[in-house]
Amino acid sequence: MTTQLPCYHCALPVPAGSRFTAVVLGETREFCCPGCQAVAQAIVAGGLESYYQHRSEASANPEALPVQLVDELALYDRADVQKPFVRHDGELAETTLLMEGISCAACGWLIEKHLRGLPAVAEARLNLSNHRLHVRWADGQLPLSQMLGELRQIGYAAHPYQPDRASEQLASENRLALRQLGVAGLLWFQAMMATMATWPEFNIDLSPELHTILRWVALFLTTPIVFYSCAPFFKGAMRDLRTRHLTMDVSVSLAIGCAYIAGIWTSITGVGELYFDTVGMFALFLLAGRYLERRARERTAAATAQLVNLLPASCLRLGADGQSERILLNELRVGDRVLVHPGAVLPADGRILDGQSSIDESLLTGEYLPQPRAPGDAVTAGTLNVEGALTVEVLALGHDTRLSAIVRLLDRAQSEKPRLAEIADRAAQWFLLVSLIASAIIGLVWWELDASRAFWIVLAMVVATCPCALSLATPTALTAATGTLHKLGLLLTRGHVLEGLNQIDTVIFDKTGTLTEGRLALRSIRPLAAVSSDLCLGLAAALENRSEHPIARAFGRAPLAAEEVHSTPGLGLEGVVAGQRLRIGQPGFVCELSGAITPSMPEEAGQWLLLGDARGPLAWFVLDDRLREDAPALIKACKARGWRTLLLSGDSSPMVASVAAELGIDEARGGLRPDDKLQVLQQLHQEGRKVLMLGDGVNDVPVLAAADISVAMGSATDLAKTSADAVLLSNRLDALVQAFGLARRTRKIIVENLAWATLYNGLMLPFAAVGWITPVWAAVGMSISSLVVVLNALRLTRLPRTAAVSATPETRPLPA
Repeated sequence: MTTQLPCYHCALPVPAGSRFTAVVLGETREFCCPGCQAVAQAIVAGGLESYYQHRSEASANPEALPVQLVDELALYDRADVQKPFVRHDGELAETTLLMEGISCAACGWLIEKHLRGLPAVAEARLNLSNHRLHVRWADGQLPLSQMLGELRQIGYAAHPYQPDRASEQLASENRLALRQLGVAGLLWFQAMMATMATWPEFNIDLSPELHTILRWVALFLTTPIVFYSCAPFFKGAMRDLRTRHLTMDVSVSLAIGCAYIAGIWTSITGVGELYFDTVGMFALFLLAGRYLERRARERTAAATAQLVNLLPASCLRLGADGQSERILLNELRVGDRVLVHPGAVLPADGRILDGQSSIDESLLTGEYLPQPRAPGDAVTAGTLNVEGALTVEVLALGHDTRLSAIVRLLDRAQSEKPRLAEIADRAAQWFLLVSLIASAIIGLVWWELDASRAFWIVLAMVVATCPCALSLATPTALTAATGTLHKLGLLLTRGHVLEGLNQIDTVIFDKTGTLTEGRLALRSIRPLAAVSSDLCLGLAAALENRSEHPIARAFGRAPLAAEEVHSTPGLGLEGVVAGQRLRIGQPGFVCELSGAITPSMPEEAGQWLLLGDARGPLAWFVLDDRLREDAPALIKACKARGWRTLLLSGDSSPMVASVAAELGIDEARGGLRPDDKLQVLQQLHQEGRKVLMLGDGVNDVPVLAAADISVAMGSATDLAKTSADAVLLSNRLDALVQAFGLARRTRKIIVENLAWATLYNGLMLPFAAVGWITPVWAAVGMSISSLVVVLNALRLTRLPRTAAVSATPETRPLPA
């Protein structure tokens, strides 16, 4: 019996007599069907031929799926896991799967053909537009995990389709908004042609009967616009009237309703002009403006949606015997140990127990370079493990994780309205009230002067003075600016920050962890014997690498290994390196080993450590905190705005003065307790100053809470971040510099929007009152003014060129 060759694309047997071939990687390959042949040819033609060169053995061999993948797929056979997305009808099960890797119709044909070839599958239909696969099969004969494995073997990953309720509702609202916009646009063009045909300018030899027919046709075409497309306006107006709250929905509904009723009267009696085209145009432009505003808000909320969906569906839990078991995320508990392989997402907040790796925190902090993490370091749910396997103890789950806290802070910021927005809302309500009263008065005046024109002039006034642009001026700009700041790594947790940054005249900085990195770094090595600096560093690093003290991190990785290392708290370390017994730490402790005279400690500022062996001291090491590379730029930006700068630190060392001198800070005070810092802030407030506070520690919390605007570093304590108005997730001070510029741009655009909206409404009201503007042109003007406001606000979504900075700035040593 002849063994059938496997298809080069999907690995299924090639039928006898098949002639489906293609040249891939320089050789003629055989395929089982025209679908696989077409997919292969498309891959080659697209320059992606390396796919076949680098694909895993699992893709080429249907019997060799990775063990980790098999374990994960096996979870889908559990009844409790299947319950949300699998429906049962007798012996058949039914589900919808979301497919990955589909590139063309041939992929769909291949997937359907492969599944239908399985005896247990009764139906398999793939929707190419949304990549959803609908399957009915006998799950008693074919477990779901095996079916998912079959799809993996032909190169396609499938996942249960379970739409998030909020995202599905948002998508549904978008579809409805687009349909309403489409209906309004399509029918408006038709209604406009029917209406224009009745105008005297176009009314050439038009019989009375045809004139009547055209009026009724226009009415018929406009009715769906009013009752379907404009339904949101009427619902909003009814809601606002019930709460005794005037909004632009009230004005819009009045305008559309009056024009439609007047059109019905004209259609029946033949008296007056048809304004159905005005209704359609008004609805079209308003719906277009609202849709643009909706899309702008969605783009701003995209980052939040990304954060919510970061967590994996399952994870590997370690048992007491050290064996791993794959479980669902909702089965994980605080205190459990999880194994996180390279390339996997961390399922919960925790602390590393074993292993070293780099963690990609880009979606949380904006840092595109992975950050090194070692045993004892904290890790955050939703971040990506890049290099080595990690054993992590779970410390927080669900709503208690840092990820959930960030989402809650974002929600709070988006729900709060700044003072400028509240003023604009109140102004819009008063303007609407004045406009309606003025329209009623002008209507009575025109009723006495020319009753035939009174209604149309009132209609034009109501349409022209609708405060849409005034109501949109501030929220659209603030929404766009908030999203841009989040891209820069600055998370606003309260709504007044953008407005308040324009009023600041004083900035208070903390030192450690804010202007400096908050961790010790090796500044210099001073040999005391005939030993090179490099060898001294290697010996010291070998000892320190066996310590968990924060100082140890400053020495980096060691080229040598240390043995018999033990620590004497408060004094230092002792161990054997390359057969040589060494000590590092306090001078007296080190010199006890050799009995040598203790050398005097240098007078320069810094943390001084002595290295010595049995013969005597070998070298001094000086460690210091380091300035952030972008700290000078931040101080320079504050100076350029004429702000007063203060450095308030709990550090009592000379480093406070040296940092202030290096950066050019106006005033520096060290050795301050939290209440001392708060007293300084209160004194500044008494002087009438508006203060911005930038800090990161628990000792900064009182000042952060009391400052006009407070910004906490991303590395700050949870309490500090909770007390702050904004969190610098990226820890990049240049993002704050960008925020200063964006705050000014935002205020400028808000002023521009308010000025434009006020000018437009102020001019249109008298023009409409004297009858110079018809309802048609009033609708055009109002719609264009709203679009101008939205498009002007969207300029804030563009990142300035100066925002393209290094994500991990280098550091430099502080001055001695």
